[in-house]
Formats: sequence, C-alpha cells, structure tokens
Amino acid sequence: MKFHFPVIIIDEDFRSENISGSGIRDVAEAIGKQGYDIVGFTSFGDLSAFAQQASRASCFIVSIDDDEFGSGSAQEVDQALTDLRQFIKGVRRRNNDIPIFLYGETRTSQHIPNDILRELHGFIHMFEDTADFVAKYIIREAKKYLDGLAPPFFKALMNYAADSSYSWHSPGHSGGVAFLKSPVGQMFHQFFGENMLRADVSSSVDELGQLLDHTGPVAKSEQNAARIFNADHLFFVTNGTSTSNKIVWHSTVAAGDIVIVDRNCHKSILHAIIMTGAIPIFLMPTRNHYGIIGPIPKAQFCPEVIKAKIAAHPIASQAKDQTPRILTITQSTYDGVLYNVEQIKATLGSYIDTLHFDEAWLPHAAFHDFYQNMHAIGGNERPRADDALIFATQSTHKLLAGISQASQILVQDAKQRHLDSHRFNESYLMHSSTSPQYAIIASCDIAAAMMEQPGGRALVEESLIEAVDFRRAMRKVDQEFGEHDWWFQVWGPQALPEQGIGQREDWLLDQQDNWHNFGKIEPGFNMLDPIKATIVNPGLNSKGEFESTGIPATVLTKYLAEHGIVVEKTGLYSFFIMFTIGITKGRWNSMVTELQQFKDDYDQNLPLWRLMPEFVEQYPCYEKVGLKDLCQQIHTMYQCNNISKVTTDMYVSDISPAMLPSEAWRKMAHREVERVTIDELDGRVTAMMVTPYPPGIPLMVPGERFNATIIHYLKFIREFNQQFPGFETYVHGLVKKEVNGKAQYYVDVVIE
Repeated sequence: MKFHFPVIIIDEDFRSENISGSGIRDVAEAIGKQGYDIVGFTSFGDLSAFAQQASRASCFIVSIDDDEFGSGSAQEVDQALTDLRQFIKGVRRRNNDIPIFLYGETRTSQHIPNDILRELHGFIHMFEDTADFVAKYIIREAKKYLDGLAPPFFKALMNYAADSSYSWHSPGHSGGVAFLKSPVGQMFHQFFGENMLRADVSSSVDELGQLLDHTGPVAKSEQNAARIFNADHLFFVTNGTSTSNKIVWHSTVAAGDIVIVDRNCHKSILHAIIMTGAIPIFLMPTRNHYGIIGPIPKAQFCPEVIKAKIAAHPIASQAKDQTPRILTITQSTYDGVLYNVEQIKATLGSYIDTLHFDEAWLPHAAFHDFYQNMHAIGGNERPRADDALIFATQSTHKLLAGISQASQILVQDAKQRHLDSHRFNESYLMHSSTSPQYAIIASCDIAAAMMEQPGGRALVEESLIEAVDFRRAMRKVDQEFGEHDWWFQVWGPQALPEQGIGQREDWLLDQQDNWHNFGKIEPGFNMLDPIKATIVNPGLNSKGEFESTGIPATVLTKYLAEHGIVVEKTGLYSFFIMFTIGITKGRWNSMVTELQQFKDDYDQNLPLWRLMPEFVEQYPCYEKVGLKDLCQQIHTMYQCNNISKVTTDMYVSDISPAMLPSEAWRKMAHREVERVTIDELDGRVTAMMVTPYPPGIPLMVPGERFNATIIHYLKFIREFNQQFPGFETYVHGLVKKEVNGKAQYYVDVVIE
C-alpha cells in the first residue's frame, strides 16, 4: 500500500546550474527511481516554516554549504546555525523519529555543534559516494521510520486489506464487491473508496484480533494507548461515550445501590440509572445568568454533606446499604469548567467505591502540563486513591482525531484494589456490538498514536494558542469599535496574556472574579479550559438583566449556518465553539470575519430574503422581515417573560423524586402512563426524560414530579414556538400534535 510521504530537500542550489546543484539533483533522481517522491525547496530562508512539513514527509535533507552559510563570517555562520537549531527544534517538537540528514560539499560534522549533531540520522558528504549509494542510505532510514509509524491494530488492518483475500464472512458487501453490482452501489463505492470497504470486516478475522475479548492486535493497541494515556487499563469502545458510560456503570452498580451524580450529567448517565435500578442522589452545579453551567461547589463533595443528602432523600434513606456505589462527575462541562480531580480523590477516595469522570470533552488534557490535576488519570507523579477505582470515559472523536463514535474507557487502579478485567468485560460485552466497525477501532488506535509525546503536547499547545489568539482577536475588534458600539464577547478571564497562553493560574476560577458569576468558588478547585470558547451576544448582562436591544443566539447561529459555519451549542444569548486539534487559523479568522459581516447586516437591518434565502424559502413568513427587527421581536419576547431567570431557576429548582427512575420506566413499559397536556402537569410524575435543546442538558428524570417553574417554562416554549416557526426550542419528552391548526404539547406521565 503506497503512501505519499515525500523526501524533502532544502537547498538553495537545488535548481542551480552548478556542481552543488547537479550533485543534489543526482541524489534526488536516484531516490525517485526507488519509488519515493521528492519535494525540493530552494529558499533556505525561514527554516522553522519547513518544520511544519514534518507530518507529511518521510525525511529531511538540509544543505549546510557555503550558500547557506553566506560568506563564512562568524556572524553569518552563527545565524545559519541558529536557523538550523530552530528548524530541528520545530521538527522535534512534534516528532522525535523522522530522519534528518545534513549534507555538504565543503563543510563536515566538525563545523556543526554537538547539540545539532545528536538530533541527526546522518551526515552526507557530497561526491564521496555515488548518488545511488546515498539514495539507498536515505531510503533505508526513511523506510524504517515509515514502517514504525502505524500502531498495532491499524498496521494489521492495512495488511489484511492489502492481501486481497476472498471473504466468505459478513458483512455481505464482501469487501465492497456487492456495491459494484448496482448503479447507486457504484456511487457509494466511489465515494468511500476501496480501502474503507476492504477494511470493513467481520470479527471472524482472527489475524486482526478480537475487540470483545481484547486479544491480538486489538489488545496490543489498547495496551499501547494505555501507556500513552498513563492508564493502567484502557478499552476501546466503538459506539460512543454514551456506551462507555453504561459499561462503567453496569460493571459496578446494581439495583438498589445509592449513586452520586452531577445533576447536569449527560443523558447516558441517566439511562444507566434507569437500567441499573440505582437510587440517584444529585449534586447541584451552579449556573450564571447567561445560562452557563458552572461547577458543583466543593462543599458538596464532603462525605458528611453527601450522607445528609442521603438521609433527607425519601427513597435513599430507606436503602439497606447507605454507602454510595459510584460518583459520576462531568469533567469538562460544555463550556469548559474543570475540577481538580486530586482534591476530589483525597476527599472521597476512601468513601465511595468508584469515582467516574465523564471526560467526553477532555481527552486532550493528559498531554499538557497546563491541565495538571485537572483530569482524571495522570502518570506516576500523581497519587492513587486509597480504595476507589478511577474511571475516565473519553470521546476521542470530539477533541482528538477519532472518527464519530470512537471512544475509550481508562482505568486507574487504587492502592488497595485492582480492576478485575475479566469481570469488567462481562459489562463490556453487555453493551458492545458483536459486529464492531473496524474503521472506528483503527481510529481509536490512530487517535492515541498521534498523541505519543512529544507530538501530543505540541498538538494540544497549538489548540491552546489558537484559542487564546482568537480571544485576543475578538478583544481587538471590540476595542476598535469603541465603547459606543456593540460587539460580541468571549466568556472567560478579563486579563489575557499579550502572547502565548499565559499561566494556568490565569484560568483558575476564584470567587473574587466577576466574569464567571458562579458565586463562592473555592480557590484552586476549578479551571476554565481555554479551548472551549463561549461567545456572548449583546442583550443580556452578567446580572441576568435584559438590555433594551439584543441579539438572540438562535438567530445568529442560523445566520452562521447558512453562511457555512456550524457551531457546537446554542444558548439564549451565547453559542459555543471548540478549538480541537483540527482547528486552523483560517477557520477561526473566518469566524471573526463572519461575525463582522453579521454586525454589518444587523446594523443595516437588511431583509432576511437577502441574507438567509434558504431559510426564508422554508419559512416565507420572514421574507420581508429585517434582521435587526427579527432579533428585536425575539428579544422582546424573552424580556417580557424574563426567560433568563426562568431557565436558571428551573435547573436549580427543588425537584422532588416520587419514585425511582427505573420504576417510572417499568410503568412506561407496562403502559401504566397517560399523555396529558402541559396545562395538566401540576403535581404529575414524568415517565420520560425532559431535555430542552438548548442547552441539551436533562431537566427532569423519569420518576420526578413537575413543579410550577418547569411548567411555566414549558408553557413559554409552546407560545414561543407558535410565534417564531423555524426558531423553535425543541424539548425531548414533549409530544407535539396539531389540534385545530394549532400546536399542542403533551407529556407522558405516570398513572398514580
């Protein structure tokens, strides 16, 4: 299987009609005859820029002759050596292994300091050997480097796909052959390509190992990933972190167990509560008036506080075993708030059996000291819990380079207790498909290999720098518009470093800060991850007070989507973007310029038919409405209903449990439920999970009783959706029906 990793030559004489140019071209021709591509650069100039090619090359050949060293004066030689050092430093910052060769006609290794020489794979002295011999020497080192790139499973999968074996096993397309028998199948085959389809194989292929049994190349890759992520055990999961969470829970939680859960956890944790029959005790995070979810106060992690919550709970207080079985915390909220894991381990590591950190949005943190103690599992420099096993579940497809549904479970053993992997695998088998998608396994393998140091640190640092540069750019635009004009703000610390990412202390939350508005925050317990950027629109201030005019985020994000920019999450007056390792300067600069375009269109109140023609075609009622007018109409409705206070209050309101979530599910399965309108919900018990989008955080769990605050919000949604089609707030758990031409909303509640 041929890959395109050219040999890169950097020589000012590469195209010159002189003896030096002729010599390096002879070497290049000899390398080309061996099947390797050549890329030649004649501008020695800024060598550090060439270091960016390290991910695309098989090796570098760099000239150090007179043209590069100038006249040979001490000053010019020093500058040439400085450039060379910067080049090597740039390459090695990402890649310790790619071969670097120096070559010269007049200069030798005696002219090169030791700190440079020790980073080289060879020194070529021109004209002492034939071009063919030099080419073979270079190709040998380049081939050795490329052969060592692929991690275990991906290498085995490539070898299998390249063998062109006839398959008599599933899947039925037989390596893509079935698609070739149909016109639409031909289209599918051409779109995805031969390799993807040849690599889509059955678990019957022994040479690839077994994901379900963790054997063969799969096991080697999981062990390799565990080493890279500093975990004692690591398991790849091919159907997302929702499944990873359920695997962890079913391995340790059973019916009647008390569990401690972040109230704003992912819905997969609530599904796990339903499936296991657990008794949930919720820890309540803070929220600010922007609707941004903050941290759970540190005091709630105290064993005495948790015991008091259990004693006050109408169901948990009656449980036979009062000791919590698991604690699950969302470790990185949507907006990037992190917890100091070591402080949680020190407090609860001998009280709760299992500590589980849902790090779906934090797989990058293990690779940069900026996040020290702010992620679940570190190296030997971090202490182990006394008794509790530590689990982290990570979506490698969210912020690393996995493809969709790529996930992994990391485990750290306790001082006194080790994971029984055989028992754990029973839960793994319960939730895993017997037909896993091997491309996802391969992407888990590759996502881990890409983070091998020093590359992992370089990738994360680039994300951090791009994220902070974006914040600085947004501040610059704001300053140029001046205090009498409006612009968007990026939520975060008020002081930014002039360059770089600054100190991690700059991003720690403190109660003295007035930017987060989460109230009393213990110093050092929480930090904002800079790569999560929440952009705040005009219209709502930090105290939750509405301004006279405003730009609801639902309008802005629909505008951006029609202009080719799709964001991660939308709130009332904010939206959220992530600086993953795939984000580039071009991408975030496009965001800045598109926001400026929105501002211009808004200030001119241009009609929607010009700005959002696709949207207007679907909703012609907005054809003649101006962008500013539409924003003001929605803003006024938000203001009249004080929706900022309502959406904050409903998430922190006192929601009383009437029965276990599993019992409410049982009643739903047995059809002991009825469907009632929003107006009939007072005091009723929900049989369904109720989740508003935005923000996509579950508001109610099956078995909980509706209160007046939540009902008021649902009535507002009904009215809002009627008035502003196309901007509807979707609430999972509501059933929409047309009654006499008007939308009516229903909820399934338990028959008591």
